[in-house]
Amino acid sequence: MMSTDLQIKSPAEKDAVVSSDWAWAEYTPSDEHPWTLELAGHLYRRAGFGANYGELQRALQQGPRRAVDRLLLVNEPLSASYRAIEQDEQAAAKSGNRESLQAWWLRRMVESPFPLLEKMTLFWHSHFGIRFDQVRDASLMLDHMGRLRDLALGKYPELLSAIASDPAVFLGVGAETSRKSQPNEQFARQLMQRLSVGAGNFGEEDVREASRAFTGWFVLRGKLRYFDREHDEGAKNILGRTGNWKVQDVVRIVLEHPLSAETLAAKLYRWFVSEVDQPTSELLAPLTGMLSKDYDIRQVVEVILRSNLFYSKVAYRRRIKSPVEYGVGIVRALEGSVSTVRLAEDLNGLGQSLYNPPTIEGWHGGHHWINAATMAGRMNLAGELLAPEGRYGGKLDPASLVQRYGSEDAPSAAKLLGQLLLQDDVAKQTRERIDSSASDPIGGGLANLRPFATRLVNLPEFQLS
Repeated sequence: MMSTDLQIKSPAEKDAVVSSDWAWAEYTPSDEHPWTLELAGHLYRRAGFGANYGELQRALQQGPRRAVDRLLLVNEPLSASYRAIEQDEQAAAKSGNRESLQAWWLRRMVESPFPLLEKMTLFWHSHFGIRFDQVRDASLMLDHMGRLRDLALGKYPELLSAIASDPAVFLGVGAETSRKSQPNEQFARQLMQRLSVGAGNFGEEDVREASRAFTGWFVLRGKLRYFDREHDEGAKNILGRTGNWKVQDVVRIVLEHPLSAETLAAKLYRWFVSEVDQPTSELLAPLTGMLSKDYDIRQVVEVILRSNLFYSKVAYRRRIKSPVEYGVGIVRALEGSVSTVRLAEDLNGLGQSLYNPPTIEGWHGGHHWINAATMAGRMNLAGELLAPEGRYGGKLDPASLVQRYGSEDAPSAAKLLGQLLLQDDVAKQTRERIDSSASDPIGGGLANLRPFATRLVNLPEFQLS
């Protein structure tokens, strides 16, 4: 059994003092810090769900600037087959089946030409933490996810305003009714505590006053409706500002608070850079400054993905893959088509149920993903995905994949799989074990590449993003 103590490592490089100026300046390849297969793989793991072999080779050839340019293109024309997913999602929503919604979102993650868009949709899903089990309406949940996707790389005020008029959100936080005589504080509390200024930076009176701005709003038969007679028209003092504030005023006021931008910057840092280190306010200052200006998420994400810090040992393999990142990463890498209904079931068992995070706080991530049971579950999932028959029908075939890229013998096939799945970056002892089997992986040549690939995706290095 693999140890649950994942060792986080990085490419050998010269230690550097991490200043904010150096950290967020654009990375330029040099003799000291060249652009490598390892860094190309790192980019695709963080900005998506991992790369296939063609994407890795193209990124390696084009360099970091053009590779990031390509990932940031999220408005290119979609293929007919990919557009059809939206119709299938609508049909799944009408059936009221959460499992079908999960399966179609996984299909998007596997097939999307815009992996960064889906990765950011997943970020916001955890950020807002709206659960199917609380909403109990598949169509509302699908509409909610559509809002997250449409505005995933837009301006945060627009996204937060859309969230503040989303019936799924009001149901999800338990704020489906709010009367003048009895204001519901749930949304106002979540807005301040998790979505803007942060815990400890506001008082209970701020929550009570803000909740008065939400009076008059009700969710009835799946629609958000406003009743003027139930709205409190009195003056409200929120974070030191007084006025007859409405919902959108509250959104504006909380985002203008100086700590709101830093709270969001810290979350984006944890998502893209490291969940191990706690960034200082000084390190986050450039990102915080950009967000304070207009909350342009795309701009901040672009700065992160191009930065020195992102390609340094501070970030490299400093996150543990979530179950979704792990499972989808295997499927994307091996370019197969598997049942995402079954994949959703297996990922639920590993602790990540799409459309249904465990609490309003989303998924905590990090070491919360890893224990003896979940590591055994990951190994079982890898074995089933790569088995020649069974639950996934043998749809992921390493032999066919390596032949497609020109490998006809066992040593070259093993080398290609090592580059694809691990970018050839493993511990010395692991490298020796891999090399010892590369001449004839598990015996039997290309026909028995499945156990060899399974061994690679079960290595600790593959568990790290």
